[in-house]
Amino acid sequence: MKTIVIVGGSKGIGSAIVKNLIDTHNIINLSRTEPELKHPHLVHHTCNIIEDDLPDIDFADALVYCPGSINLKPFSRLSLTDFKSDFEINVLGAVKAIQKYLPLLKIGNDSAILLFSTVAAKLGMPYHASVATVKSGIEGLVKSLGAELAPTVRINAIAPTVTDTGLASKLLRNEKMIESISERHPLKKLLVPSEVAEMAAFLLSNKAASMSGQIFEMDCGIVSFKT
Repeated sequence: MKTIVIVGGSKGIGSAIVKNLIDTHNIINLSRTEPELKHPHLVHHTCNIIEDDLPDIDFADALVYCPGSINLKPFSRLSLTDFKSDFEINVLGAVKAIQKYLPLLKIGNDSAILLFSTVAAKLGMPYHASVATVKSGIEGLVKSLGAELAPTVRINAIAPTVTDTGLASKLLRNEKMIESISERHPLKKLLVPSEVAEMAAFLLSNKAASMSGQIFEMDCGIVSFKT
């Protein structure tokens, strides 16, 4: 049974990944809040990924870094502090977690790392300057580390479109906005956390043993199609 460290597994996509994997994997969750789910395969450590020292653990076969931000403002209203804050939570937090647990991953079982980007890194959208900038950094990190860590550790990223989570609640705060955003996607739907969790489970598994340094768009067609 593999041991998977999930940073940010208490809410949203991270929680969906925990639920998907918990019956067949040992999960170590690092988050500021304790997950509602209780399970004999789940160990939780309360910590702030940016401010706290990460806990020492004995084994790790995979690392999933879920924390992110959706800071949508006109460029003129984005401060340097906004950019720094988004960079810290999206990029530096991931770097910190990888550096902490990489020695364990290098001796793990078919080890893999999974990060998260966004469709905004490829599709130019207004008000996304900060999030698109930092997630482009994540994609560069995936490409570089994919080459550096091969063949010992695989690393990939998922780039979701708007996903029905608490993080996107401001964008999905009423039925009219949900319908409008759904209609902008060629598949006429929103992405849901369970779909992302299925992709995450695949990328962490031996079924994806030949995939590394890749960005997998889950875009409901918005990047791939012009309709």
